[in-house]
Amino acid sequence: MSLEGKSAIVTGAGRGVGRAIALDFAKEGANVLVNYSRSEGPAKEVVQEIERMGRKAIAYKADVSKEQEVIEMFKTAIDNFGKLDILVVNAGNSAPGMLHKMSLEKWDSVIDVHLKGAFLCMREAANHMIERKQGKILCVISVAGFQGAIGQPNYAAAKGGIIGLVKSGAKELSRHNIIVNAVSLGVISTDMTSKILSDPKFREATLARTLLHKAFEPEEIGPVFSFLASDAANSIQGQVIPVDGGLAGLG
Repeated sequence: MSLEGKSAIVTGAGRGVGRAIALDFAKEGANVLVNYSRSEGPAKEVVQEIERMGRKAIAYKADVSKEQEVIEMFKTAIDNFGKLDILVVNAGNSAPGMLHKMSLEKWDSVIDVHLKGAFLCMREAANHMIERKQGKILCVISVAGFQGAIGQPNYAAAKGGIIGLVKSGAKELSRHNIIVNAVSLGVISTDMTSKILSDPKFREATLARTLLHKAFEPEEIGPVFSFLASDAANSIQGQVIPVDGGLAGLG
């Protein structure tokens, strides 16, 4: 599962799942650009941890929904690392609301970060990877992308859109030896789920929807991404990999 000599960009890597992925990549030998939009302190802490492992790391502030900021982020990674082997599209946000009450502002804010951000990052990665005839692109999605979510139609629509983007990317980029997959996560212990998991009633109801009846720590998820980013997973293409404790299995 070695990533020795590889270079990666992980978006939204200052906290939670993105942080765990960045650290696991470094543990396996990769240099990492740690993207963040607001969490500068945590992102710099991730960089320090990576550097203590003897790897190169950069904390880079960029709003992934802004085209020029994404272009500059990729240029920075390639200028510093010499190449880009791996992209993980993880940056996200949430703006809950029922469909019939949702404002256009809430809709756009989530679609822009999740879906437009995924498109912009994948496009820039593809342009570099096509020249080198190799690369791995991994997108973080959710079961909401194919099951929907009450109170989060914008989030569900964005994640569903990313599935289509991943499938299309895999078909287009296969001839260039570029691997494109998505990882569908379940209940992870992060800042976003802290309110649900800290309330006994909501926690029980939420975990009852998973076959393993547990929430996973981000550190338990990181190795899955390291595997998918490694040469050991070169035969997996255009797939949505469920890493959700059986959440999707309950339909």
